[in-house]
Amino acid sequence: MATVAPAPVRAQYGLTSEQNAVAGLTREVAQREIAPHIAQWDREHTFPRELYAKLGEAGLMGLIVPERYGGAGADYVSYALAVEELARVDAGAAVTLSVHLMIAAAVLNLGSDAQKDRYLPRFASGEMLAAFALTESDAGSDAAALRSTAKRDGDQFVLRGRKQWCTNGGYAGATMAMFRTGGPGAKGVSAFIIENACQGVVVERTTEKLGIHTSNTVDIAFDDVRVPADALLGREGEGLGNALRVLTAGRIGIAAQAVGILAACLDASVKFAKEREAFGKPIGSFEGVAFKIAQMATDLDAARLLVYRAAALRDAGEEHALAASKAKLFASTAARKHAAEAVQIHGGYGYTTEFPVERHYRDAKITEIYEGTSEVQQIVIARSLLGKLG
Repeated sequence: MATVAPAPVRAQYGLTSEQNAVAGLTREVAQREIAPHIAQWDREHTFPRELYAKLGEAGLMGLIVPERYGGAGADYVSYALAVEELARVDAGAAVTLSVHLMIAAAVLNLGSDAQKDRYLPRFASGEMLAAFALTESDAGSDAAALRSTAKRDGDQFVLRGRKQWCTNGGYAGATMAMFRTGGPGAKGVSAFIIENACQGVVVERTTEKLGIHTSNTVDIAFDDVRVPADALLGREGEGLGNALRVLTAGRIGIAAQAVGILAACLDASVKFAKEREAFGKPIGSFEGVAFKIAQMATDLDAARLLVYRAAALRDAGEEHALAASKAKLFASTAARKHAAEAVQIHGGYGYTTEFPVERHYRDAKITEIYEGTSEVQQIVIARSLLGKLG
């Protein structure tokens, strides 16, 4: 049973009319194009590729891409709002858009004029999806340990290696991927933008996941893939630093995804608490339920404030890595905690697929893991206060 919730009241956040318009547009599209299908898509692990053409028509696939490249030229607060509204209906679609826009931002900030002209209009229209490939079997949180190589051969690079957890990878037209072009450590890593149609780029397997079933996650093999030297994204040897900066922006997106999941849990819990009766009155009249909802609403407000602040700092060109880590840590923890509480409020019904809270419960956990685990976020926050001790 799907829950259609009223639009959230965001007047207290000081958003502009343009930002509110993005949130409203995204909500309308999500309710029209996703809500009627999400239960089936989730059950069948469907990646709805046609959806992203519709999001492109609505201007969401190029939300932060400048207008000269066919985008909407919106800011990062708008980006966070769009991801949040998608996640209220489908967390999988939210992360698909978040990663896509994360790579679009990387091309915009690091790419050559030719790369911008080649990719940004196609990203903005939804014609081409973008993917990210950093993690390897022995290089996750320790990204500097990656082993995939890019060897110079004249005016080309030859790429060899295997990547895991590549979001959008099975449907992407282009992938931002990290390869070792130099010696060991972070300074030997470079970033490339690679077209997935290149010979030797092989999707080896699709990863079956606990949640976000509508998001595509794959392993990609790069078997002697030849790319021109101008496929370098940014300067040679600066790829890991660039990747980490990309992930900083991505953390705002994942924090917004967690906020959307949390908002959906609150929507469903309030509705159920008003309608479900026990002992002759709505279960929301009992403190055991009411207090859970009160804490859920409080943490949602706090999470939104942290996310919108991190996005606003990025828009202002100010340091935002610490704010992004705080937003992601708090929002993801709250989403996972309150998704469990939403299931508890629904009782036995919450454990069935008749209500959406079991899906939110499964979807929430990943927000504590990808784009930097909660432990990594705590390291970032602690080091900002303590420095690097020992």
